[in-house]
Amino acid sequence: MKIPARLLPLLEEGLIDEVLSRLMSGKEADVFVVRCGGEVRCAKVYKEAAKRSFKQAVLYQEGRKSRSSRRARAMEKGSKFGRAQQEETWHNAEVDALRKLAAAGVRVPTPYACVDGVLLMELVTDGEGDVAPRLSEVILTAEQAIEDHNTLIGYVAKMLCAGIVHGDLSEFNILVDEYGPVIIDLPQAVDAAANNNAESMLLRDVNKLRDYYAEFAPSLADTEYGKEMWALYEAGDLMPDTRLTGLFEEDGEAADVDGVMREIAEAIKEEQERLARIAAAESDPT
Repeated sequence: MKIPARLLPLLEEGLIDEVLSRLMSGKEADVFVVRCGGEVRCAKVYKEAAKRSFKQAVLYQEGRKSRSSRRARAMEKGSKFGRAQQEETWHNAEVDALRKLAAAGVRVPTPYACVDGVLLMELVTDGEGDVAPRLSEVILTAEQAIEDHNTLIGYVAKMLCAGIVHGDLSEFNILVDEYGPVIIDLPQAVDAAANNNAESMLLRDVNKLRDYYAEFAPSLADTEYGKEMWALYEAGDLMPDTRLTGLFEEDGEAADVDGVMREIAEAIKEEQERLARIAAAESDPT
């Protein structure tokens, strides 16, 4: 197997001893199984911005703050340095989220290091030591579906209390080992307080979980954990150990969904126009 160029420096520095296999290829990264000393881990190699197919990334990055005012200004201007800093921020966002969520009691892979666009982290395995399957590959009983759904709803609530919304949660980025669900893929994690799209993303995450698990346990189909959770969060009443019911009564005022979608579309358009202006300016030698 040809070793990816981004993994070569880690091999040379001894952070990785051997690349064993390619595990998967995703929209924002390729993942490889590697050996580090006596442990088998995974190396997530982030794709360059131009090669990523993650849609509407600007919506996820809203509200992310840079610790350096110079970096923040460069990112805003879209300069070469700014784009490099934006890439570094994208990579580090997952590491920061993984560490914060582990501290909050959410089951996520343990991150070890993030070097030059490569995240070294724990390889989640099943009881036999093989790579743990995705939730989409697991057949569940109704009882197990309800139990695991409750576990994940608890994780999502803890994430929200920690100020994080996954933003792309589904059966395809949840692994299942012998102890239950493990949430993965967090480079697009959203700041719940600073991102104006956090509520809609949380509802989408929770509803995707509901719809998937309802295939095995139909009693889950009518639950409204997302709306209940967000209402408690906005009121300042959501705690990591809050007992959620899945019940939610609308206040009778219809949400302006069309208006929200128009605002999102306009934000995307403005960002695309800004990037086009930057590209045009860089291509003009005068």
